[in-house]
Amino acid sequence: MNKAIFLDRDGVLINNLHQYYIWKSDQLEFVEGVFENLQLLQKKGFQLFIVSNQGGIARGLYSIDDVLKLHHELIATFRKNHIVITEILFCPHHNDKEKCLCRKPEPLMIEKLIAKYNLKKNESVMIGDNESDMEAATRAGIAGIKILPNKNMFPFITTLLQ
Repeated sequence: MNKAIFLDRDGVLINNLHQYYIWKSDQLEFVEGVFENLQLLQKKGFQLFIVSNQGGIARGLYSIDDVLKLHHELIATFRKNHIVITEILFCPHHNDKEKCLCRKPEPLMIEKLIAKYNLKKNESVMIGDNESDMEAATRAGIAGIKILPNKNMFPFITTLLQ
């Protein structure tokens, strides 16, 4: 399996309509249809990855440990729903605080995963709700699908399911 779906976290998997920064379990609300959609993508042979900007770390709102704990819970919840998230990468930086090479729209997180898992760029797609997700995809040499924030992604991914 050498094709992949790279997923933004907040607004794509987790509903962030009511809270922009999410780092605690009690803030965890999944976007409608996310489990069914990821199961369908997985059945089509895609490996699933999450790539997420977590600038709240640089802003001092929460810690790396907070994010790791939430990601552990995410992986467990997806596993209970028969979904395998191969790996999660996140950028702890924020443009207001520091420059980095990993914050989307930089493609470094995607490029690292492509190299590590020997993924085929022409069979990989970034699904995001922000222009920075699309730019990261383009710069990494993969396709991008921009969805509406906090909405079911199904109408946007039907071509991947054919």
